[in-house]
Amino acid sequence: MAECTTLESLLEMGFSRNRAEKAVAHTGNQGIERAMDWLMEHENDPDIDEPYVPPAGNVVGGGTDQQSAAQPPLEPSEPSESTEHDIAMMQEGEGDGKQAMTEEERIAQVKRLEELMRVKQEERRERERKDEVEREKQRRKQGQELLQIKSKLQDDEMKKLADQRRKEKMEDRLAKQRVRDKIARDREERAQKFGGGNASGTGISSPPPEATSPTPSDNQGPPPAKKDYDECRIQVRMLDGSALTATFKAQEPLAAVRVYIQMNGGSDQDFGLLSPYPRRVYTELDMEKPLRELGLVPSAVLVVTKK
Repeated sequence: MAECTTLESLLEMGFSRNRAEKAVAHTGNQGIERAMDWLMEHENDPDIDEPYVPPAGNVVGGGTDQQSAAQPPLEPSEPSESTEHDIAMMQEGEGDGKQAMTEEERIAQVKRLEELMRVKQEERRERERKDEVEREKQRRKQGQELLQIKSKLQDDEMKKLADQRRKEKMEDRLAKQRVRDKIARDREERAQKFGGGNASGTGISSPPPEATSPTPSDNQGPPPAKKDYDECRIQVRMLDGSALTATFKAQEPLAAVRVYIQMNGGSDQDFGLLSPYPRRVYTELDMEKPLRELGLVPSAVLVVTKK
């Protein structure tokens, strides 16, 4: 059965002449499938609909003009006279022995080419769909990687904050322990000093007064009072209504009471102290004074106030 030319087949399928000529020329007139593939690949080119201009000295479909293309033109009138004939030979690409096609054969071949084009378009859409799916996978993968990096950075930041808080708590605990140790050492030193003073005094001066003073009963009151006043009992009323009670040496500063409240009161807030009866608000200078000097011996009630 005779076949129509590639150019005619493309025109029958609805392609413009400019596109059909370019497809035939760029594929070397090697068949309808190659021409269709070229059209589908270059359908979005900006110059696809411009008229096709064959390169100078290059004739695609003419085998008899290859020798003349290699030789320089002898007469200026020859190219103009044979241009239309060469283009027709290029477009048709048929030999002298081909037969003309009947209308039924032409319609059948056009349908076959349209089916071929439809199949190639489906294949192209399928490739594009797969490419789109692959791009979406890559996009999601990159998004997941970014989320993982962000999550890791957040975890590292949280770990740093947790380590910093643990370090601060440890330093605070050590500072409180140092305060406790210092208070304990101060108490031991005062106890040793106070005990040593009594021991030295009792060996020389205390026995004579005890031996000479049993007769006056009125004079025995002050010495026991002074002896009992070596310690004082402090009751502290907290902000939440609870009470703390502790015994301190009469020579200890009021700061020792404040440290005791800080360690046992369960609150790190800054606070002040006052005596309700008679009312007196203690300042920072009072914190260095002994309890005896502040009149808190032998017992007193202190109230915690907010600063």
